[in-house]
This record gives sequence, C-alpha cells and structure tokens, in this order.
Amino acid sequence: MTEVQQAPVSVGVPQQGQTAPDFELLNQYGEPVRLTDYRGVNVVVVFFPFAFSGICTGELCEIRDNIAQFEDSNATVLAISVDSKFAQRAYAEREGFEFDLLADFWPHGAVAKDYGVFDEVSGMALRGTFIIDAEGIVRYVVVNPRGQARDFAGYRRALSELAVQAS
Repeated sequence: MTEVQQAPVSVGVPQQGQTAPDFELLNQYGEPVRLTDYRGVNVVVVFFPFAFSGICTGELCEIRDNIAQFEDSNATVLAISVDSKFAQRAYAEREGFEFDLLADFWPHGAVAKDYGVFDEVSGMALRGTFIIDAEGIVRYVVVNPRGQARDFAGYRRALSELAVQAS
C-alpha cells in the first residue's frame, strides 16, 4: 500500500509494515479501549490536537458524515487527543460522534508519544493518522503539522487498497 505523508514524519512514528504499538485508553464513557481487542478488523487511529478546536472538528465531522465508508471497509475509528474523558464526552455529544474518542490524558500524551506524534512544546498531539490492518500491521501513515488538515481522500484510498488486499 502506498504510504502518504504530507509532512515530515517524526522519529519514532510507526512506519508502514510495522506492528502498531498497543495501547489502552478510556473512551468518552470511561470504558477501557485496547487496540489489540480489535484484531480481525481494520482500525483507523486518528490523533487530533484538542476537542472543540476548529480544524479538529472539521476533520472529525467529515469522518462522522462518511462513517459508512469506514464500516464498508471493515474499519473502526478510534480518535485520540490529550483531552480528558469528560471533555471527550461533551465534544462527542455536541458533535454527534458515535465512534470512540479516547483520552490520552494521563500520563499526558503517552500514547501520542508511542506513535511519535506528541508535540512536547505545545503539549498536544499532531494530526497523525494510522490505518492498521486486521493483524495489527500499520498500512497507512500520515502526519500533518499544526494548522494543516488531513486529506480525507487519503483515507479512502488506503481503505480501498486494504479491501482489495483482503479479497
């Protein structure tokens, strides 16, 4: 699968073909969500800087409005920021997000660090997306700098390629 990168990737970012780092975080309802529990389905891990911010809201609303494309590709969306589970819940309710919003709150940004997308200066995650196949292998990576939204077409292409490979 073609790797699409719109910005230089940080050291420590899992690359295409590597096993995705496992994690367990609380979702907006306080329920634990562990990546390895999703073996057998594709997972789209979407790191975003902060709940209620403009670009992040636009990106997550685009996912919400096109969730059928993810479901048709046997993919689950897990969106992660350094916000608390309480902020994540308020954000999900306000925007109608039915996918999990995970709180990488404490230790602050630990999972974002594991994925090489934590910005130590600002204390937030960069806009990183990792599409992980049913066996837990990273198949798509994109990391965008602050202020630059991700291209939704890239998700579509990567998920289509995964569907073709699974056939």
